[in-house]
Amino acid sequence: MEDHKTVQFMRLLSEDSIGSTLSSDSCEYYQNEIYDLLPSVQAVRSLHGGYDTQESHGGPEPEESRGPRDKMSQHPLRNLAMSMHGKRDARERRKMQISNNGFIKSWSRSQSINWKRIQAQVREMGFSLLPWRHILLKIQARFGVGVKSYFVFLRYLICLNLLHCALIGGFILGPTAFYGRNRTESLRFNKNDSVLDFFLGSGFLDRSPVFIGFYTPGSLDLSCLNTPLLYLAGILSIFAFSLIIAARRTTVGYKHTWMLEKRTSVNVSFKIFCGWDFNIQDPAAAMLKHSFIRNDLKLFLEEQSFSLRKAQRTLGQKVRLYLLRFILNLVVLSLLGGAFYLIYFSTMLSLTESSDGWFLNLVLQYLSPITITFVNLILPHMFRKVSSFEDYSLTVQVNATLVRSIFLKLASLGIYLFFVFKTRQTQQEKSGCRENQLGREMYKLCIFNFIATFCSTFFVNYPRKLLQEMYPTSLLARLLGKQRFLIPFNVLDLVYVQTVSWVGVYYCPLLPLIGVVTLVATFYIKKFSVLRCCVAEQRMFRASNSSVLFHFMLLLGLLMAAAAPVLDYYQSKQPNTISRISCGPFLNQESVFNVTNKCVKRLPSSAQTAIRYLSSEAFALPLLLAEIILLTSYVSRGRANQRAIERLKDMLVMCSSDKRYLVKQHATMLRGQKNAKRGRPVAVEQKTPLLSHLAAD
Repeated sequence: MEDHKTVQFMRLLSEDSIGSTLSSDSCEYYQNEIYDLLPSVQAVRSLHGGYDTQESHGGPEPEESRGPRDKMSQHPLRNLAMSMHGKRDARERRKMQISNNGFIKSWSRSQSINWKRIQAQVREMGFSLLPWRHILLKIQARFGVGVKSYFVFLRYLICLNLLHCALIGGFILGPTAFYGRNRTESLRFNKNDSVLDFFLGSGFLDRSPVFIGFYTPGSLDLSCLNTPLLYLAGILSIFAFSLIIAARRTTVGYKHTWMLEKRTSVNVSFKIFCGWDFNIQDPAAAMLKHSFIRNDLKLFLEEQSFSLRKAQRTLGQKVRLYLLRFILNLVVLSLLGGAFYLIYFSTMLSLTESSDGWFLNLVLQYLSPITITFVNLILPHMFRKVSSFEDYSLTVQVNATLVRSIFLKLASLGIYLFFVFKTRQTQQEKSGCRENQLGREMYKLCIFNFIATFCSTFFVNYPRKLLQEMYPTSLLARLLGKQRFLIPFNVLDLVYVQTVSWVGVYYCPLLPLIGVVTLVATFYIKKFSVLRCCVAEQRMFRASNSSVLFHFMLLLGLLMAAAAPVLDYYQSKQPNTISRISCGPFLNQESVFNVTNKCVKRLPSSAQTAIRYLSSEAFALPLLLAEIILLTSYVSRGRANQRAIERLKDMLVMCSSDKRYLVKQHATMLRGQKNAKRGRPVAVEQKTPLLSHLAAD
């Protein structure tokens, strides 16, 4: 009965962990007579040819060596995974080490601890200063982490636009206010100005600091310090900071996702015992969390059954399925083509002016934003229906819908910009300031998107919720169903708004400030929509626990925004077009980069030579070699980290095997002691008749 079934640990067969020497380190503090019998030691000896691990590793460290390791630990005691008694002992050992060390070493250690405490306090104070903390906790308690991640992403965009406003104020508004020309007359209302100018971006706003035409070179006209150069530096700094922040958040989030999700299989026991959210306070939210865990397990079982069904497909079924997917992809492409043609048609129609009334003229001016918003609202839901017929797994269906929706939103904006650049270039002689016209287009896109968000919440979602509350059994209420907050589509709307802000910041410098106002209002509108009109989603969005997907989409929008000025410059170089800039700080310049050429020509000869070398082809080869070396080092570090992760996984497996072996040995020892206690009275009874018999003889 003592022979149990041997457990096979497949992690020992990993190629990246064959040379692992970490398994023996896990037992070096507990060596005794049973040390040589542990499975981890036996596995290491079998991998190293049977020699003694103590000799190969220089012998085991004594038991006292564990103390200095705890003393040298720089982690705070509250972060250590040990009992209160163990933390007290560790604190006493640290005090003894401080007393035994020299003055300089003790002082440096105390300063390091104090600096870490200050950093932790500053970090906590920064977190406490973040706005809407209680609102986010309330949303998380009722709807979980997924919906909260949307509002956290929205708050991040607000902070990013505030940074853009600070850069614009320092580089553009400040020099213009001190050294610009007197433009107070243009900031006054004229007789022809009306309220519609705030929706169209014309009239008073066209003469205001909102658009690029307001800014002129001014009195600050030094060779390397002038208004055009500061304007260009402000725009480039916005793109540079945005790229750094978005790329950093994307890479950090991807690293965590890769380590936690891609390389570590989350089994069912982890989903059951570690899937609870302890921030939930509402009983209804607790029941909802139960349903989340249940639905997640259902999703896991559905994926497993889908994998089994996929493996059992015949050749004929695969051919029919691939043919069906090909037809559905053609349908998707036709929908995209129709949407792009509709955008082109609305752009061409919006160029015509109507004399039938102000309302019709307003509709024509907003026809392109209305078309883009309508397309971005309808087609993603159609893509979701199409993906349900392609016989993909649920996760692949969500990813396919997201990819198609991202392509739709960014491509529709790109197509619109292409036609706007092309048409406005040909109409430059009639209109005057072409750059202001491009800024007005981006301004109208931003304003109409906010109007659409407001109207969809208070004129569609809220009446729909009231109808369900007042007449829950009516046919219309049952047909409409319950309103749910779709995280991917709402995040795509935020990415679209931020992309519009990045594209138009050159032509409309105050667009980030307008974006801050609209995003703050959007936060409260979405808060009302979630808490009052929506019910929680029954199926958990898997990417909601990490913001890597959101920031990756934002990075794509930034790349598209950076490509927009390049497209504008390419269109200006086409024949039959006027290539000089018509207004703004770069007036009568062929390109915005001409101001940098004037600055470079005024520099010393050595500086000019260095700049020419940095911009020449001779510098490209060393730069390319340096990038290759840097990428090679990062790839090598990634592989080394992967091997370290494999070794740590081996340690976890061997620790579990050691625990299983020790529990088995402990049970055997306890059974031996019980058998010894039971056998002792029997031996006494057998000995007593023998002694009486000898005494009688």
